[in-house]
Amino acid sequence: MKIKNIICTVFLSAISFNAAAQKGVLNKAEKDYNQYAYIDAISIYEKVADKGYKDEKMFQRLGNAYYFNAELAKAAKWYDALFSLNNQQEPEYYYRYAQTLKSIGDYAKADKMLEAFNEKVKTDTRGVLFEKNKNYLEQIKANSGRFIIADAGINSKQSDYGSTLLNNKLIFASARDTGNVTRSTFKWTNKSFTNLYAAQLKADGSLEEPVRFDKKINSKFNESTPVFTKDGKTMYFTRNNFLKGKKGKDEKRVTLLKLYKADLVNDKWTNVVELPFNSDQYSTAHPALSADEKKLYFASDMPGSLGQSDLYSVAINSDGTFGKPENLGAAINTEGRETFPFIAGDNELYFATDGRPGLGGLDIFTAKINDNASFGPVQNIGEPVNTKFDDFAFIIDNNTRKGFFSSNKDGGNGSDDIYKFVETRKLNCEKELSGVIRDSQTNEVLSGAKVILLDDKFQQITAVTSGTDGTYKFQVKCNTTYHIRAAKENYETSETPILIQPTDDKSKLDIKLEKQIKEIGIGTDLAKTLNIPIIYFDLDKSFIRKEAAFELEKVLAVMKQYPAMKIDVRSHTDSRQTEKYNLTLSNKRAKATIDWLVKQGISPARLTGRGYGESQLVNKCSDNVNCTEEEHQLNRRSEFIIVSMQ
Repeated sequence: MKIKNIICTVFLSAISFNAAAQKGVLNKAEKDYNQYAYIDAISIYEKVADKGYKDEKMFQRLGNAYYFNAELAKAAKWYDALFSLNNQQEPEYYYRYAQTLKSIGDYAKADKMLEAFNEKVKTDTRGVLFEKNKNYLEQIKANSGRFIIADAGINSKQSDYGSTLLNNKLIFASARDTGNVTRSTFKWTNKSFTNLYAAQLKADGSLEEPVRFDKKINSKFNESTPVFTKDGKTMYFTRNNFLKGKKGKDEKRVTLLKLYKADLVNDKWTNVVELPFNSDQYSTAHPALSADEKKLYFASDMPGSLGQSDLYSVAINSDGTFGKPENLGAAINTEGRETFPFIAGDNELYFATDGRPGLGGLDIFTAKINDNASFGPVQNIGEPVNTKFDDFAFIIDNNTRKGFFSSNKDGGNGSDDIYKFVETRKLNCEKELSGVIRDSQTNEVLSGAKVILLDDKFQQITAVTSGTDGTYKFQVKCNTTYHIRAAKENYETSETPILIQPTDDKSKLDIKLEKQIKEIGIGTDLAKTLNIPIIYFDLDKSFIRKEAAFELEKVLAVMKQYPAMKIDVRSHTDSRQTEKYNLTLSNKRAKATIDWLVKQGISPARLTGRGYGESQLVNKCSDNVNCTEEEHQLNRRSEFIIVSMQ
């Protein structure tokens, strides 16, 4: 059991869905100035729903409105109505519903919803990643062929892996002969423990014969994966739980891994201490330094990990102390093994994992570390570095694009071997997604909108705020579906999916937001303002359908909110049948609509209306023009024009 495989633990994962949207508060006092007033669309929907009308989209909107504002108990009411109406929803609604059920103490039902969620998206993040990356082999193929690799020239018949550079030397771990009279072996594998070795790097890129690194660092147990500060005076490395002749064990009497620090004093490595976030009860291993050396990255199975081992970062304070380790989160970690982190000089994170779709075993992946500490899309770096075996411990010089990695693939000298490489071209499957946020009615650009990038399972990746010109941008991965959520005070939240195509240098998605507090006045068509579908009547019919009654309830709610409001009902038909027939039919439809509103308590004096037949078609579908049924339906509509507010 080599150090690279020791971190392995069983876990229970918890998925968090972070969402944010802002909801304007409707001033209940009537606003009547300059012939304009305002209505709250969500409030109108709720009034309609409270009267017993059932509509799937309406329940989704109401549930989301409260969920995004963390009013989970209120959201539960509408998600319950949604699932009672139709229990076959998108997977994300199962998760949202479960979260809201917990808020009201119904854990039994919440568990059932989570079971249904997991069944739909698999019960494991690795399954989820596979479901959304079924073309992963094509993606890997697109990323492949970018490296020229060769044996590093310092491998033994034993395990050699986990390299780093120090003063033009390659420092690495090796299980080759320790040189002792009695060989120290690891009882789990009956193989030699690994010590650190150093090999001088020649001008031609070859390596001299390795020698032991330092007897103060090497012990009778495993040492591996060192990393050094740029000045060469501080090193961090992995070792079994052993310091000053004492061996630590966990509650099962297993000696796990810990991270250690050492200082170079008078050309001697000394002051070996363990890092304060170590524990006898879990492993920490494989350190890596950020480009500015203010953070230490490492792998661990400490409590709170999402998987068998996760990647963490911890702040290195100016006085040499450390902050609290932070899990890199679901954007990087899975239920599998994430291990061997490395941070390149251009702030690219490289790591090995078996939790993502790959070629087999551990594959090496990369993700850009953004300025706000979030991560860009995670990408497999492709063949020939990645194989169906374990490939890991990748390091690269971001200037020369040369580096080293380790692998246990066929054709090597030992169980693990170190390979050198040159990257011939950078990974070019990351695109810029940008767009402009605008008002849907005025087309005015909207600054200050919160724009959230989510994956196709609605997990937040990162968020930005639209600029003064309404623009936003994200770095995204090719061949991947994202959802862009835009939210702004007094506007309805929008969620729009987009598939990033690899053929375009940039992807563009402009988003138009509808006002939640909607401006109305004389001349306003309430059908458009309230997003009322334009299909009310069946062909040749004038009776109010059930679906039409649901929509008319919205108009009714507005008229009750403004008792002085007067409406002109205008009914239209398609061009089929004769003009006379259509005029008669549309008059009947207008009358049926007015009669329905009167039965609901609206004074006839507040209502006028008539039919226009086929005289005001909204498209080309006049007599003798070949049109689809959907095109004809666009002309069968009613309008509700405000003619007076007082």
